[in-house]
Amino acid sequence: MTDDSTDAARVQLAQYRASIDNIDAALIHMLAERFRCTQAVGVLKATHGLPAADPARESQQIARLRQLARDAHLDPDFAEKFLNFVIKEVIRHHEQIAADSAAKKDTAPQGA
Repeated sequence: MTDDSTDAARVQLAQYRASIDNIDAALIHMLAERFRCTQAVGVLKATHGLPAADPARESQQIARLRQLARDAHLDPDFAEKFLNFVIKEVIRHHEQIAADSAAKKDTAPQGA
């Protein structure tokens, strides 16, 4: 048998979990949108022979996100780790786009 406070706690827990599930879904959709944008950046870089990585930009972004994290009362070290993970994945995508672009150029018929 449960008491009223336990039942109320379970209801509150379910509400918190529903909010967490909604936030998780929003995060996934935001990440998907972010990667759509970075894919376009990767194509632009490959088209113009620009490097996949931009250490100066990455440093600026890390500093910016660390400040945003502090302002939001989120651990800046966590924010940096998260951004580094995302950056590493973006660079991997950019390198693949560049490799695919180079392969297409190598197999394209010359002259016409």
